[in-house]
Amino acid sequence: MKGKKVSLQKKWFTLLPVLLAILMTGCDKMAVLDPVGPAGESQKNLILYAVIFMLGIIVVVFTIFAIVVFKYRANNPNRKPEDYRPDHHGNVKLEVVWFVIPVLIVTALSIPTVTTLYDLEKPPESSQEKEPLVVYATAADWKWIFTYPEQDIETVNYLHIPTDRAIEFRLSSADSMASFWVPQLGGQKYNMAGMENTLYLQADEEGVFKGRNANFTGEGFTGQTFNVTAQSEDEFDDWAASVSEEAPELTQDKYDEILAPGLLDETMSFSSTHLEWVDHGSNEGRDYSVERHGDKYDEGLHLENKPGWAPDEIQQ
Repeated sequence: MKGKKVSLQKKWFTLLPVLLAILMTGCDKMAVLDPVGPAGESQKNLILYAVIFMLGIIVVVFTIFAIVVFKYRANNPNRKPEDYRPDHHGNVKLEVVWFVIPVLIVTALSIPTVTTLYDLEKPPESSQEKEPLVVYATAADWKWIFTYPEQDIETVNYLHIPTDRAIEFRLSSADSMASFWVPQLGGQKYNMAGMENTLYLQADEEGVFKGRNANFTGEGFTGQTFNVTAQSEDEFDDWAASVSEEAPELTQDKYDEILAPGLLDETMSFSSTHLEWVDHGSNEGRDYSVERHGDKYDEGLHLENKPGWAPDEIQQ
């Protein structure tokens, strides 16, 4: 019975790589490994470098492990008594080896990581001849508000950006601590009330890319998503002009209504911005939403998923 159990375990372990390979063939390409901008490309290269480097370490360690187990096994006919020397106390050579190797590994991983992180705090070099487009990205439970101060327009739950130009996102939150993330453009950064973070991203290709909140913020978290449309500079200017001319002005009452905790069934556009009366990234604006909607946070939304659920289809 015991032999049969061991045999079954061996079969499962043998089949595991095959099952993983089958599952992987059915998966779409991971967004973080399919970047469309310089920030995403830098992070992809850093991820691949770290993974390959660590796989190399694993191969070396397991190779040495296999050699030692085989060479010094108890039933090795060529093993001599003098081959077994367990007492290495005070062996300077060994002490140096197992101290220096981890230091070299950490150094080899740290230098490119730190260099990349500092580079990402600046606008991409490929578009330095252009001034970055400033966009305020404000998180609110559970929606995204995008403000274009230069164009004096505002959108809710969707974003348009020009290609081949750096976007300077100024991140803040009206309530919960969120995280702004567009995987194909670059890594996430936190949105917090009463302070402002800056994130530089850029799209080098036209297209529509998924964005979301990467930090769990409660019941409507999975529905806090948005689309990013990257288009040519001329198309972006035309879009901004049409919003400015056709969209209604944003009133304070309407903005307060948008900030109420909940999910929106539609995207919105406005020909003016909330920066006229509040900046959630400032200390003065940190409690703006809580002062107006604090009582609503005690109420559950009772969200239910439809059949064939997708994050954008969550309904109350």
